[in-house]
Amino acid sequence: MPRTTRPHTIAGHLTAGGLTDLRLTEDEQHQGHPGRHEHEGFAVRNYRAKDGTLLTVAGAYGPDWYMTLAQIRFRLERPYVKCTVTDDAPGLGDHEVLVRWATSAELRARRQAQAVRQAPLVRMLRQQDAAVKAAVQRKALEDAGQSALW
Repeated sequence: MPRTTRPHTIAGHLTAGGLTDLRLTEDEQHQGHPGRHEHEGFAVRNYRAKDGTLLTVAGAYGPDWYMTLAQIRFRLERPYVKCTVTDDAPGLGDHEVLVRWATSAELRARRQAQAVRQAPLVRMLRQQDAAVKAAVQRKALEDAGQSALW
């Protein structure tokens, strides 16, 4: 059973990420039409899951609501926010996502996937560090007058 997520907590994370809270009422959010708003932003509301848990729905609004939706997803799935964003809940519009707290298994899987993505870069940086360290050692030996050994 997922833990309860509160709209004001999710709104705080999104606002801290640079998004604008449009503070739409629940009726305005249910009407849909995300593109009719002239300002880019988001709105949050409560959602009751099948098991009774109170979760949060975040909706993107504005002329480019699809990009705002991507920003919502990106911001909430950061390691320090620790949320899971899905769009498969019944009753959600195309511009809305369901937000819940991530489980430890989901967070572990994200960290592993990030490590796999970053592995080539980490390997390259370590090789560069080793090359720089070897060059510094060679230079130190040459400066000490032991260049004939090489």
